[in-house]
Amino acid sequence: MSLSAACRAVMPAAVCGHSDLLFYLLPSIVLAVVIRILAATHPFFFLFTLAGTMCHELAHYLAGLLTGAAPGAFTIIPRRKGANWQLGSVTLNRVRWYNAAPAALAPLLIILIPFAVAAWRTRQPWRFEAVDVLLAFALAPQFLSFWPSQVDWRIALRSWPWLLILAALAWLAHARLGWTLSWA
Repeated sequence: MSLSAACRAVMPAAVCGHSDLLFYLLPSIVLAVVIRILAATHPFFFLFTLAGTMCHELAHYLAGLLTGAAPGAFTIIPRRKGANWQLGSVTLNRVRWYNAAPAALAPLLIILIPFAVAAWRTRQPWRFEAVDVLLAFALAPQFLSFWPSQVDWRIALRSWPWLLILAALAWLAHARLGWTLSWA
């Protein structure tokens, strides 16, 4: 059995079709785990998370600008908050129901950065080069920073009316166009 056939036997075809991307990102994912472990042992290792923190906070800031949430203070300097560390923050001065979720959940888009770099680097003919080691170190923090914090999720809950709007649009699409969701 070929490697691609074995992959398709246990994974979705979309994953098997992009195995080169996943293989390219594997060192970054391993580095992300190592950075997470080391950062928990000593604050010095927060330096390795700086690129991810900057992307996370810039995502909030830019989404706040685009959605009218009026971003204010911006910092990526780690500071102690009780027993934990806050690695950065953005103050949004005009959070409303319509812009809370886009501004608070904007860091989810950060996960596209490693995949875009991997797609660029794995174009044919692909060879692992010295620059890829540097890119692995630059991409690892992005895997640590794309998930919104608990505070981000609480802010996003202010956008609950979007759920009603999306549900109504889905119902209309189903009723008018016969659209259905298929998970197969």
